[in-house]
Parts: sequence; C-alpha cells; structure tokens
Amino acid sequence: MKHTTEEQIQALFDQRQAKNINELQQEQLTFGQRLSDWIAAKAGSWGFIIGFLSILLIWIVINGWVLMYQPFDPYPFILLNLILSCIAALQAPIIMMSQNRQEAKDRIRSENDFLIDQKAEIIIEELYVQIMELKQQQKTMMGWLKNEPLDDE
Repeated sequence: MKHTTEEQIQALFDQRQAKNINELQQEQLTFGQRLSDWIAAKAGSWGFIIGFLSILLIWIVINGWVLMYQPFDPYPFILLNLILSCIAALQAPIIMMSQNRQEAKDRIRSENDFLIDQKAEIIIEELYVQIMELKQQQKTMMGWLKNEPLDDE
C-alpha cells in the first residue's frame, strides 16, 4: 500500500469537497430558467389542477347554459380545445427544461459525492496504515519490555 505524505493528507483536509449544489445552481440561473422552474412547480400542484378545472367548468357553464342562444364557443368547445392545446404545447417544453436542469444538478451532486467519497477513502486508508504502524511499534515495545530485566532495587 502506498504511503501518503503528511503534506498530501493535510492538503486533503484543507480542500473542502462538500458543496451546497443548490446554492451554486441557484446563483447561476437566468431569469428564464427561474421562470420555467416556477411554472413547473406551479403546474405540478393541486392548486393549479383545481384552478384549471374551475376555469374549464366555468367556461362550459357559461357557453353551455348561460349563453345558450348566443355562445361565443358553442359545444363541442373548439376554442377551448385550441386554448388547451396551446397551453399543453407551451407547458410541456417548459417543464422539460426544468427537469433537464434538475438532471444537471443531480449529475453535479453525484460528481461531488464521488469526490467526497474518494477523499474519505484516501484518508481512511492512510489512517489504517498509521494504525498498523502503531500496532507494529506497540508489539515491538511489548517484546522489548518483556525481555527487559526488572530492576529490584
């Protein structure tokens, strides 16, 4: 096993590998990226689902019963379908952008975890070597003490 020098061990201790990936990522986000994260967070919530269903229900009620004789979007609600298709067409890429950023953050976090594990492994190996050396020294000292004649003065 290769011995690591004291300077190399100290350099490993001095170099911090643990980083808050969320803070680093947040500092680098552009306005568009923050907006897409916000939209993805809102679009994936119960509030959005309930609000969206409410708007659909209101649209259907107004066009189906209130404006029965002169609806602006009569049944089968073609304008509503067009609006829903446009929302879906815009919302899907925005959510995918947010997911891609999350994937990149996960990749950085994984690389950071690897560096931390690698550093810990090197330090643990060096500690093991030092413990084995101390154990060998202790055995040598114990053998020396056993062979040493006792002074009975």
